[in-house]
Amino acid sequence: VAALQDEKTSLMSENEIMNDRLEQLDDSLDDPNTVVAKKYFHAQLQLEQLQEENFRLEAAKDDYRVHCEDLEKQLIELQHRNNELTSLAEESR
Repeated sequence: VAALQDEKTSLMSENEIMNDRLEQLDDSLDDPNTVVAKKYFHAQLQLEQLQEENFRLEAAKDDYRVHCEDLEKQLIELQHRNNELTSLAEESR
């Protein structure tokens, strides 16, 4: 029982230390002059920029997909037209 009480006391002390460190980190994020806060805000800005870039690229990809489908339809139509013209040319010979 004594060993368990010692372990409990030790864990409670460690928990208290960790909570204090967590509060310090939270406070350092609130102060925009700390290095941690600057890195955090820089990373957050970078994330937002990358999300915007990703959205822009996804939209461009969709536009290219539609354009590609249109070109494929035109290709098929031109192939049919070419076949028709080839057969008409052979008939006229």
